[in-house]
Formats: sequence, C-alpha cells, structure tokens
Amino acid sequence: MIIQIDSREKARAIKKIVEEFDRQGIRHPVSKLMVGDYMNYDNPRLIVDRKQNLSELCSNVCQDHERFRNELVKAQENEIQLIILVEHGKEVRRLEDVIWWENPRRWKRRKNPDTGKWEEIETKAMTGETLYKILKTQERKYGVKFMFCEKKDTGKEIIRILKEGGGVNDQ
Repeated sequence: MIIQIDSREKARAIKKIVEEFDRQGIRHPVSKLMVGDYMNYDNPRLIVDRKQNLSELCSNVCQDHERFRNELVKAQENEIQLIILVEHGKEVRRLEDVIWWENPRRWKRRKNPDTGKWEEIETKAMTGETLYKILKTQERKYGVKFMFCEKKDTGKEIIRILKEGGGVNDQ
C-alpha cells in the first residue's frame, strides 16, 4: 500500500501518523492533492481529509465556509469520496455525538462593569446542535462522510479507511 500525503500537511502535526505508516511498512510520498490530505494509490477516488478537532471543523464550516464548500464540490465533481476524519477524542465517535459538543468559544469570561466581578457570558458562537445540522446537510448535498477518532489512532484509522474503501466506523 502506498499513501500519498498532501504537501500542505505540516510535518510536526502528522509526526505520529507518519510513524504509524512506517511501522506498518506503508510508503508515503508527499505531493499536492486536489482535495484532502491522504490518498491510497490503489483507490485514488477515496481521499481522507484530517481535522484536528471539532473546533477546526466548525471554523471551516463558518469562517472558511466558501473555501470548504468549494473543496466538497470539487470532490463531488471529480467523483471522489471525501472522508473528513476528525481527531476529537472519546466523547465523539459518530456524527450524532456532535449534537452534544460544547464549543469552547460559546462562553466568554468578562469583568462586570457594575460589580467588578468576573462572570461568564454566552456568545453567539455555534452550538453542537447547529454544527451537526450543517454537517448532515453537507453529507446529503455533497456525499462527504464525517468520521471520528482519537488522535492516538489517526494513523491506524487513515490506513483502515483507505484499505477498506471508506466504510463508516461503528466503534
């Protein structure tokens, strides 16, 4: 198996992934991919795009919405099955778990000007429920799949997904 790694992936961020590829004897040349981050040469129509957590994914669908949507459209137009693999941890194993995600940007500490005491105020940052609805819409509209894993398992998950052809993980 040979897995191409997109050249825009930062070496420091993927050190453990590359170590897993090496451990399993998988060659991993680096060059630019049209979309996503990882592609098996045996199945170039299946690509994994790695996200470090739900905060990054949330940022992609909000602030970078147009760029992110364009990537989903490009994958769809080129008949590429894009899997977004989110390294979020134990509490999020499947898309439905996103509903319960607490966005760290949802609450902000500030000093009350009247009392001088610190208080937490709610911001307009996206909720897990809203993010879930957006991701479900993107799955339906663009055929993208969202999968989740713990950071320590990312290398193994990428290999499994690219070997098995993109089946959804039911951990």
